[in-house]
Amino acid sequence: MARAGLTVDRLVAAAADLADEVGFENVTLSALARRFGVKDASLYAHVRNLQDLRTRVALLAGGELIDRIAAAVAGRAGKDALAAFADAYRAYALQRPGRYAATQIRIDQALVADSPALRRTAEITYGMLRAYGLDEPDLTDAVRLLRSTFHGYCALEASGGFGAPRDVQASWDRAVAALHVALVHWHRNEDKDE
Repeated sequence: MARAGLTVDRLVAAAADLADEVGFENVTLSALARRFGVKDASLYAHVRNLQDLRTRVALLAGGELIDRIAAAVAGRAGKDALAAFADAYRAYALQRPGRYAATQIRIDQALVADSPALRRTAEITYGMLRAYGLDEPDLTDAVRLLRSTFHGYCALEASGGFGAPRDVQASWDRAVAALHVALVHWHRNEDKDE
C-alpha cells in the first residue's frame, strides 16, 4: 500500500506542501499521515517527532529560498544584486507562505553548521554585502537589518497589513532603494569587539 512508498524525502516534501496549504503551524504528524493514508506510527520510521519533521521542512525551504536568491543575484553587484536578492526573497515568501514560515524557526546550531543550504545562504548574503565594503561586525548588523526589513515587509503584506492606496510594489522598491543608500553610507564600526 502507500506505506511502501514512504521515504523521508517524500514526507518532508508533502509536509512542505501541507504547510503552504494550511500554514506551517498547522502541520502535524496526524495530518501528514492522513495525506498518505497511513497511521501516525508509520511516520516514526522516517522522522523522530514533529520537531524533527518541522526542522527538515525548514532546511528544505531554506535550500529552495537560497537557490532562488542565488539565481537572481548571479552576475550582479551593488544595488542590482540587492534588488534581485530582495525580490527573490519576497516572491518566495508570498508564493510559498508555509515553507517561508518554516525558514523563520530557530534551528539547532549543530544542524546549521552541517547544512550546505544554510552555509550557502550565509556565503551568498555575506558576499553580496561585502560588495558594499562591509566587514565584521558590520556584516552581521547589515544581515540583521536586511532580514528584519524583508521579513517584516513580507509578513505585513501577506497579512493584508498595508491598507493605504499606495502601490505595495512601489513602496517595496523604495524600501530596497533606501536599504541600498544605508549600505553605501554605512557607518563602519570602529570597535570590532563591540
